[in-house]
Amino acid sequence: MHKQYFIALIFLLSQFNFAQAPKKPSSAEIYESIQKLNFLGSVLYVAAHPDDENTHLISYFANDVHAQTAYISLTRGDGGQNLIGSELRELLGVIRTQELVQARKIDGGIQYFSRANDFGYSKHPDETFEIWDKEEVLSDLVYVIRKFQPDVIINRFDHRTPGTTHGHHTASAMLSVEAFDLAANSSAFPEQLKKFSTWQPKRLFWNQSWFFYGSQEKFEKADKTNLFVMDIGSYYPTLGLSNSEIAAKSRSQHSSQGFGATAVRGSAMEYLEPIKGGKPQNNVFEGIDTSWNRVKGGKAIGEILSKVEKEFDFTNPSKSVPELIKAYQLILKLEDKHWRKIKLEEIKNIIYHCSGLFLEAVAKEPYTTVGRNADVKIEAINRSDLSIKLNEIQLEKLNKDLKPNQAYHSDRTLVSSAFLKPTSPYWLEEKGSLGMYKVSDEKLIGLPEAPPPYSVLFNLNILGQDFHLEKPVVYKYNDPAKGETYKPFVVLPEVSVNVEEKVLIFGNENTQRIPVKIKSFVENLNGNLSLKAPDGWKISPENQEVILNAKGEEKTFWFEVNPPKNQSEGELIPQLKVGIGTYENQLIEINYDHIPEQKVLLPGSAKLVKIDIEKKGEKIGYIMGAGDSVPENLRQIGYQVEIISPQNITAENLDRLDAVVLGIRAFNVIPELKFKNKILFEYVKNGGNLVVQYNTSRDVLTEEVAPFPLTLSRDRVTDENSEVKFLDKNHPVLNVPNKITSKDFEGWVQERGLYFPDNWSKEFTPILSMHDKGEAPMKGSLLVAKYGKGYYVYTGLSFFRELPEGVPGAYRLLANILSLGK
Repeated sequence: MHKQYFIALIFLLSQFNFAQAPKKPSSAEIYESIQKLNFLGSVLYVAAHPDDENTHLISYFANDVHAQTAYISLTRGDGGQNLIGSELRELLGVIRTQELVQARKIDGGIQYFSRANDFGYSKHPDETFEIWDKEEVLSDLVYVIRKFQPDVIINRFDHRTPGTTHGHHTASAMLSVEAFDLAANSSAFPEQLKKFSTWQPKRLFWNQSWFFYGSQEKFEKADKTNLFVMDIGSYYPTLGLSNSEIAAKSRSQHSSQGFGATAVRGSAMEYLEPIKGGKPQNNVFEGIDTSWNRVKGGKAIGEILSKVEKEFDFTNPSKSVPELIKAYQLILKLEDKHWRKIKLEEIKNIIYHCSGLFLEAVAKEPYTTVGRNADVKIEAINRSDLSIKLNEIQLEKLNKDLKPNQAYHSDRTLVSSAFLKPTSPYWLEEKGSLGMYKVSDEKLIGLPEAPPPYSVLFNLNILGQDFHLEKPVVYKYNDPAKGETYKPFVVLPEVSVNVEEKVLIFGNENTQRIPVKIKSFVENLNGNLSLKAPDGWKISPENQEVILNAKGEEKTFWFEVNPPKNQSEGELIPQLKVGIGTYENQLIEINYDHIPEQKVLLPGSAKLVKIDIEKKGEKIGYIMGAGDSVPENLRQIGYQVEIISPQNITAENLDRLDAVVLGIRAFNVIPELKFKNKILFEYVKNGGNLVVQYNTSRDVLTEEVAPFPLTLSRDRVTDENSEVKFLDKNHPVLNVPNKITSKDFEGWVQERGLYFPDNWSKEFTPILSMHDKGEAPMKGSLLVAKYGKGYYVYTGLSFFRELPEGVPGAYRLLANILSLGK
């Protein structure tokens, strides 16, 4: 019977992605790692969002210069749109976080974040800083600079041009310019100095590009005498890839934003404007010693590693191990804590891979639950002729000689730590604000994700030198189609509790039957389920007994919810009492092929909304665009919604519908609409009602998005509280069947709308006027045109954000739009 071993939550600072198969580098990749080991310099790239980073530059510095290269995205991209699914807000931020992690694994960079929440588009950094806590975001940036110690900082955006681009963009550059000096000031954020020392970067650049000038032609004519110019179109023979090929593959990880990229090989120029530290003549590290001579006692290390690099045997990397161990022993004695930590981790991994070692800890099940142990299978194998001994596994003495190509296997039980929590994105564990995530554990600040919950410590002796290697516990299984498949090993709560509909709209006083889904992750779960509602709402029954006998078993429990007579909003909270504990959270799984599977714990509650709403018409056809939840929201208020695929857009299928709605960005993402739009317009001409939601002004697949001339723009109103004026108070869309008032525009979230048309023909009637502070009124947010017997409506109002949030006025206005002509 095996002993039980305690395992604590270990905060690994490496960029190991524990959801994928362990990296098994080729000799060429090991050689590249040795070259990187011989370079002591670092670059930090700074911008606001996932996708802002220049992957060409990151790849160049990581793979050509061999510098420590990092990207800090101040936000996780939570406020954007999703081209691959319906996840928005927090869940979209989880997806984009992982896309950045995958991108860095390809281009060789390191990923950081601040606690800033991407609340949506802002036109000016002043607006951004009204919502972000500027001091906290600045603190995070200074924290990362002190931790990473970059010699060079590169901003994606210009700090001197507020109001010319996304407010987040300019804000990121402004904060970077400020942090450049503050990081060296011991009076700034002194609490950080308990862990890190002050640090002064040497140079700060702005990474210019043609798109800041409006066109390639304008950029070519611009004066570049003050710019430092670099050709980064390198080709790496040992990898068989050019820099642009690596960068394009990295860029293509941003699938949720549709940023797949094709490499353009050959010479490629990048332009850096010096902001602080002056303009170098030859390279950005000019005047900075990036050799081992940079650190006291480093000269001897550099000499050894230069020899290793020169004599590296691609057919037998293990020949380098004796010299690498000599260098390792000298690195252990370095006084410079920063480079000692970095280079120890690097050289240890190189020795591990040169030795042909394979160490793995695989869980027998895909998850465990809080308070329960984890059973794992251990594998250790030495695939070289080196003398390697396995001294310990998780403090158990073994003194096992690992003979060449003879695998060692054993089983272990890892005992749960009392501090172990369910696996979930750490920045979502606490309630934050509109502009900031709350992270109480400072050790997590800046990291893309929390470390894996379980790791196994291997103590080995290689040629007389002891090494401690930590391997995260993974889950591995054989997929009949894909073969060996890895997934994250996670810790789950005992049970998931979820009100399935996230917004419950009550348009009258009728009772609704509400399903609550319970899923158990343990055996023999017994509990009592109830729903907590605001005053005035009635729930029946008061509680129900829950019995689930098997792991993974799911049951749905039904409750009747009766609304109050008057308008009311509140939260419906499921509460499952099991023993002395109460569970209120649901487990959400995010599963896409390009990122590791994600488990996210969020409140299992739903928003209750009692509104006065009427509608005309019943059958709605919905043509999905880039992804939204509007069809489900429409069903909430009693519509029969049918999803129509592009190939099924025919006159016969449309004529039986009371209205047809195009999802967001449909004319950007559905090629068939270039040919099917005539059928849609004919449907309107024959008496139908067509509602087209926003499309971006770029990448429109056809200019004919309407039966009359209509020009899209980038106009938008980002202030969700901006005043809305009615331009045609008597128009049916403001009066039938619901009387729309200014009160219906209260409580909107993130924005009023986006990509409004700025030119339209006389057939269109503009309904609303709105604008952001300091701007002229915009009249293109809602346009209605009579065409034949029917109505065509184009709207940039953000219904796709408002309906999932249960904004009453958005439901009432959309019901009027859908009721036109009925």
